[in-house]
Amino acid sequence: MIAPSLLSADFARLGEEARRVADADWLHFDVMDGHFVPNLTFGLPVMAAVQAVSPVPLDCHLMIEEPGRWAPGYAEAGARNVTVHAEACTDPRAVARDIRAAGALAGLAIKPGTPLEGYRDVLRDFDTLLVMSVEPGFGGQSFIPDVLDKVRTARRLVDAGELTLIVEIDGGINADTIEQAAEAGVDMFVAGSAVYGADDPGKAIAALRDRAAAAMRG
Repeated sequence: MIAPSLLSADFARLGEEARRVADADWLHFDVMDGHFVPNLTFGLPVMAAVQAVSPVPLDCHLMIEEPGRWAPGYAEAGARNVTVHAEACTDPRAVARDIRAAGALAGLAIKPGTPLEGYRDVLRDFDTLLVMSVEPGFGGQSFIPDVLDKVRTARRLVDAGELTLIVEIDGGINADTIEQAAEAGVDMFVAGSAVYGADDPGKAIAALRDRAAAAMRG
C-alpha cells in the first residue's frame, strides 16, 4: 500500500494535490509543531480542509509534544489513521484508546534510534506501527537501512499472531529503497518526492506498488 506524503506537495494547492494521488491507499499528512521536531507544517484546520476534498483516507502523523491532548481531534475530523510518537507519549496506551474512541485507527511511530523492544506489549493496543527510516522533522532525507531490523522484528510478531498491525515505513522511500523495505515486511510505504516529484503521480504510485509486490514475491 502506498501513502504519498503531502509534505512534498505544492502547499499552495493542497486540495488539487490530494486529488492528484487518487490511486493511493492513504494520504500521509505530517503535523509538526516546532517543538518535538524543529519544523512547522500543518495543523488541524488544514487537515480538515484536505480531508473534505481528498479522494483517499488521511494518515495523520503527529510529530508533536502532548499528543494525547491533540490526537483525538484529528480522529474526530475524519482521519483514517492517527499516529503519535512513542518518544512524546507518557501513556501510549491511553492515547491509543482515545484515538480509537474518536473513530480512527491508532498508530505508534518510533524514531530511527528508538528500540522496538520496549514497546512490544504497548503495540497490542495499536493498529499501525510507523517505523521512521529518517529522523523526523524534514522531508527529502536519505533512507536509513538499519531500521529494517525493527521492521523484520515487527513482521515476525505480526505473522506469529502476537501483534495485529499494519507495518508502515516513512522516510527516503523511492524506487530503489522500496524493494528493501518490502522484503523486510512493510505493508504501507510513505513516499514523498518519489510521488509528487514525478511528472505523473499516478504512474509513480503504480510503479512503486509493482516494485514492492515483486520484492515481496521474490
